[in-house]
Amino acid sequence: MPNPSASGGMMWLIFALMTVLFWGLYGVFLHSGQIGMADPVNGRYKAFLWVGLAYFLVAVLAPAGMLVAKGASWSFPMKGMSWSLIAGLVGAAGAFCVLLAFGAKGTPATVMTIIFAGAPIVNAIVALTLHPPQGGWKSIPLPFFAGILLAVIGASLVTLYKPTPGAAAPPAARAAAHATGDTANE
Repeated sequence: MPNPSASGGMMWLIFALMTVLFWGLYGVFLHSGQIGMADPVNGRYKAFLWVGLAYFLVAVLAPAGMLVAKGASWSFPMKGMSWSLIAGLVGAAGAFCVLLAFGAKGTPATVMTIIFAGAPIVNAIVALTLHPPQGGWKSIPLPFFAGILLAVIGASLVTLYKPTPGAAAPPAARAAAHATGDTANE
């Protein structure tokens, strides 16, 4: 994996777009996992258990391996550990709330649209509060606030006017389609 700080330039954008891809798929795949558990009452909790396992594999084993490979110090300052733990807790709580939203009859198209439009707004406000711009809030250019407004409008339009999914084919019809190789209508 390339080192983003060494290559400079636009490497950060590639990683940001990869995150957009992964998080864009997250809600749809998570909902599919919840449904795939075939347990209308506890399926979301079962799905989240597997999400936790995936987080362990990616967020614990991968960085631990990188630290060992790079011969890094295993010193962790309390401030860094505290903020990182809080970040993990709010991230996990957010992921859990996605499942609760699905369980309350939210659909991936609606739930994830609200999340992915709303989260950057929350991020911008909190980041500006923790790290105010030089010159204060009055120095923030008007297009910044227009972007926030457009995010709200965009999420509202996508949520209100999302296409209605067609009815799913009964299991017998899906099996017959697979048997004949006609999967175009699935």
